[in-house]
Amino acid sequence: MALEPLLSPRRKVVVLVGGVGGAKLAHGMAQIVPPEDLTIIVNTGDDFWHYGLRICPDFDTVMYTLAGMVDPVNGWGVAADSTAMLDALRRYGEQPWFRLGDRDLATHLLRTIGLRDGQRLTEIMARLAHSLGVGATLLPMTDDPVATMILTAERGEMDFQEYFVRFRWQPTVKAIRYAGADAAQMTPEVRAALVAADLIVFGPSNPWLSIAPILNVPEMRQRIASCPVPRVALTPIVQGQALKGPAAKIAAELGYEVSPRTVAEAYRGTINGFVFDERDAAVRLDNLYEFSDLRTISCDTIMQDDVSRARVARLILDWTASWEADHEHLGDHPR
Repeated sequence: MALEPLLSPRRKVVVLVGGVGGAKLAHGMAQIVPPEDLTIIVNTGDDFWHYGLRICPDFDTVMYTLAGMVDPVNGWGVAADSTAMLDALRRYGEQPWFRLGDRDLATHLLRTIGLRDGQRLTEIMARLAHSLGVGATLLPMTDDPVATMILTAERGEMDFQEYFVRFRWQPTVKAIRYAGADAAQMTPEVRAALVAADLIVFGPSNPWLSIAPILNVPEMRQRIASCPVPRVALTPIVQGQALKGPAAKIAAELGYEVSPRTVAEAYRGTINGFVFDERDAAVRLDNLYEFSDLRTISCDTIMQDDVSRARVARLILDWTASWEADHEHLGDHPR
């Protein structure tokens, strides 16, 4: 696909993501930002142990998407992967509820071996991503284990993957906590990426399940908020519905208005720019934003293919290109 030159100059871009929506924006950025200028910080609150393997669903989704090998139907897993191992487990009487493709298993095996040998998750995933031809820098939000735990009305507290996959996010959410976040540490690589950033973007990921775990790593929210650069979030909610997954359902169950306003509220004090969908323009004109320090812009945020992903990424880059001289919105904090 031929792309027109960017209106904005080259900048160091950091994107915070989780889930399929976040992977789509990361892929859009990867199409137009030079790989040496793009860092993607990925949620690891979804990570868990399964059949003795360390599974990192969000990281793998982003990695496979940027490598051009993601399943185009599901948006996760490896395209055209087989499930012979799962079939063998069923013959032993197991009832596997988490899909592990046969080629996908290689990622989990190598990651688990690396962790067993004392390697950092950051180092392991950098090596795997490089082997798959990913040029951008992919970083886990921390090397320490953090687990998103879901308190439900019907089944009590559940591990995220049980809630999300095993029970297909149908239990009613009462509260969410991020176990281990208090003891987690920001990695040197994440810190360096934020210090060098000229633009920070929150992907259209679930604010409570994908972005909040990242922001709950100690120092993360404060470090991002103090960066004197555009810090922009893209809404995952359009016309009262989530583009994918349970964001709208969770917002309602937690007592929030199901709208882009709630997403902006979740990031209040951390972002200074917000992208909402053009279909919600009327809501914006009513009373969507009461934040005096928040710039907003609307566009078609639905990313159905490579072209639309690059289009959304380009809009964010060009929109924020003129912000550098405006200290009222960027802040005067030193890096």
